[in-house]
Amino acid sequence: MTQATTKDRILASLRNSKAKVFLRDDFNRFGNYRQICRVVKELSEEGKLIRLGYGTYVKARPSSISGKPVPDESLINIGLEAMKKLGVKADVGKDMRALFQGDSTQVPMLPVVNIGKARVSRKISLGNRALIYEKN
Repeated sequence: MTQATTKDRILASLRNSKAKVFLRDDFNRFGNYRQICRVVKELSEEGKLIRLGYGTYVKARPSSISGKPVPDESLINIGLEAMKKLGVKADVGKDMRALFQGDSTQVPMLPVVNIGKARVSRKISLGNRALIYEKN
């Protein structure tokens, strides 16, 4: 019987995981640093992962319109999950919270995440849209 390659094991992990966002460190158990970097780069080129920022990736599927890889979730949900994985307590921004509470009827266009008093310098972006951080 043939042994599964690093790529096969990472693909199986992606398929079985309920998470949408992955850090590069999540794949450390499958091989050494160079192997993981090479496999993650291959998966990004194949359209199975999209790079959000430094060491941060999201699951992707082909778009029904263009065929290019797109994530299943919105950027705000991806940002919240990424902040959780990075250990930062985050919530939606004040405009989105006002919409949820019924204080406003306007839907915010920018993906804003409230990070409280945490210091975050990591840029998370998807294409030409970037996550905006809001402090208390």
